[in-house]
Amino acid sequence: MSQQTKFLLEESQMPKFWYNLQADLPKPLPVVLHPGTMQPVGPADLAPLFPMELILQEVSTEREIEIPEPVREVYQLWRPAPLYRAHRLEKALGTPAKIYYKYEGVSPAGSHKPNTAVPQAFFNKQAGTKRLVTETGAGQWGTSLSFAGSLYDMQVEVFQVRVSYDQKPYRRAVMETYGARCVASPSNETVYGRSVLAKNPDHPGSLGIAISEAVELAVQRDDTKYALGSVLNHVLMHQTIIGLEAMKQMEMANAWPDVVVGCTGGGSNFAGIAFPFIGHGLRGGAKPRMVAVEPAACPSLTRGKYAYDFGDTGHMTPLTKMHTLGSQFTPPGFHAGGLRYHGMAPMVSHCKELGLIEAVAYNQVECFEAGVLFARCEGIVPAPEANHAVKGAIVEAMRCKAEGKAETILFNLCGHGHFDMVAYQKYFAGELTDEKYAESELAMALAGLPSVPEPL
Repeated sequence: MSQQTKFLLEESQMPKFWYNLQADLPKPLPVVLHPGTMQPVGPADLAPLFPMELILQEVSTEREIEIPEPVREVYQLWRPAPLYRAHRLEKALGTPAKIYYKYEGVSPAGSHKPNTAVPQAFFNKQAGTKRLVTETGAGQWGTSLSFAGSLYDMQVEVFQVRVSYDQKPYRRAVMETYGARCVASPSNETVYGRSVLAKNPDHPGSLGIAISEAVELAVQRDDTKYALGSVLNHVLMHQTIIGLEAMKQMEMANAWPDVVVGCTGGGSNFAGIAFPFIGHGLRGGAKPRMVAVEPAACPSLTRGKYAYDFGDTGHMTPLTKMHTLGSQFTPPGFHAGGLRYHGMAPMVSHCKELGLIEAVAYNQVECFEAGVLFARCEGIVPAPEANHAVKGAIVEAMRCKAEGKAETILFNLCGHGHFDMVAYQKYFAGELTDEKYAESELAMALAGLPSVPEPL
């Protein structure tokens, strides 16, 4: 037999706790502010949106939060997820680097998103919630919450960014298969959606607008809560099961990463793979380089300002300190729809400010080129979002080749691209272009950042 390719954990080896990076940070996160008073929010301020258990997780500084047994039982449908050694990709690149990838596309929804959708639905069901409303970009989060809602017999309504709604009809069909209702955003179903359409009937939509619409519906009924697929602390914490499993699997491989790579939009899959390794380093262990890869057309970490901003375009959500392009920024309609968010998770942003992670940005054509090479070597067609991580890993592998270093690279392949083949068709037809945002629009969005009294 040749060298081992995949490293599999038994179901009994699945982590029983999520990891909370807040316990190990050298400096605490900046406080979250109420959108009306600009004062720190309390649990009561968040109660219209989230059940109390998730609010407590959001503010917790405990290192470990137990994964409820019923949630772990659902996780067993696809977890533990496999870790692969990319032997064929290494050979194609001619690199001395060892490349490993954690594959999250084995979930029913085809991505990492059910890792948080299932516990969010579980805790909402426990609290008596009957209906969940949310937003989605590419549709991976909407699909995942729809799946979770079907497990717990909950109504799910999804506002999907219009450009993705039009690009990816099969994602919508999967949501409907799970019993959810999917609406293109901006829509005529909310006051805010109608106000956007009144100004521009052909608005392509944005995650910020879709969030505003979902939040508007959530606060209208006592039986309804809002669910978010990225950005918030509890969401990132749920995803750490990825990195916790990967740690065990790297030990099985008798290896440890020198570099950890993940794509970043809102920050959840990057946090999932990176945070456990960051925490391990902060507690005295090895400290791999952490590389966050974002799209050049929506570069919050590399071009955004670290400032207080709203999480939505309609200014209904609390303000968090994050790397932001401005809540009014509408990114161009490039195909990595899950990475089209104006802000980065506060915790990921905080890690960038503390020097715990690096950030790079790449254009979509070079990312698709990397994804096609990966597919032809490893057999898995990545999602457009995941192509950014593939590109980041390849860049690191080629650096190792140039420097003659046999480093170990670990990246998170956060989902497959089976619902994104139109984008691949456009790539092969030469019709996929590198979308550009207007510098003037970015400057205007950043100029409109809210004025927040210092010091906070």
